[in-house]
Amino acid sequence: MSDTTVTKIDSAHSPKGEHGEKYLASGKSISMRLWEDEQPGEPKEQTAREYETVGYVIKGRAELHIEGQTVLLEAGNSWVVPKGASHTYKILEPFTAVEATSPPAQVHGRDEN
Repeated sequence: MSDTTVTKIDSAHSPKGEHGEKYLASGKSISMRLWEDEQPGEPKEQTAREYETVGYVIKGRAELHIEGQTVLLEAGNSWVVPKGASHTYKILEPFTAVEATSPPAQVHGRDEN
């Protein structure tokens, strides 16, 4: 009997969230999303989320402002935002990154506001 739990997601058909993120694969306890060509501008509004986020920068540069620290994110860097940590991002140059969230960010309104 073959395993039917494997899911393949084509990002060309992935839904977009209200903040511009593209939702990729999502399981019961983790999901992935893509931030593609986010443009420079003012920092996004400070927030604290009910999920943990780990990310990896594909291209561009941004600042992560988290709990009083500023972390420069560049291509090849990865980062962690713990559940409940107050943070914001400031995009410095066109920015593409992939993030994983646990539990999935888009479930039960966790990604709203």
